[in-house]
Amino acid sequence: MFFRRRSKSPTELSDEELLLRYRQHGDVQDVGMLYDRHLTAVFAICRRYLRPDEDAQDAVMQLFEQLVEKLRRHEVDNFTAWLHTTARNYCLMVLRARQRTSPEGGGPLILHFPDATDMESAAGRHLPPDDPDEAASTEARLRYLEHALTELPDGQRQCLEMFYLQQKCYRDIADATGYDLSLVKSYLQNGKRNLKRMLESYPTDAAS
Repeated sequence: MFFRRRSKSPTELSDEELLLRYRQHGDVQDVGMLYDRHLTAVFAICRRYLRPDEDAQDAVMQLFEQLVEKLRRHEVDNFTAWLHTTARNYCLMVLRARQRTSPEGGGPLILHFPDATDMESAAGRHLPPDDPDEAASTEARLRYLEHALTELPDGQRQCLEMFYLQQKCYRDIADATGYDLSLVKSYLQNGKRNLKRMLESYPTDAAS
């Protein structure tokens, strides 16, 4: 007796299988499945660069609308890495557009990591919009900044993210984590100091 092989449901397909099926058949529901899987991570990336949150949400929607066309034209080997780079590049484009239209006419690219540690001077600066070398250098610095945050001890990283990215006060952080207020303040102080030290040691030739 022959048995028909059960076809996988969309939720069982890997990212690569969804991408292949989308290129073959053009069903936007496959892009929608990728959207659902990666929405949280992409929004977190956009929140690091864009404020208020509504701007980050708009960026996510614009990114996934672009995927409908881009994924039909491009073969992507590592979708997660490609998507994260695409999200960062999109946010940089938005920031550059803001620079060109701002009354001040320029200035540093301000990133919404804990800027109290002068991270904007370590990881972002005014860029000529059409300079690919400078864009690559900034991309490398942004990756280094994100990596530095993950290198912090868990308590410090968690408190920094909640304080600066989620806009939570000391009491809210204490309630959410179970840390007492003095420990929250200690984690924030030490985390900012450690993060600033790591950023100051950023290799200047890392993007070359």
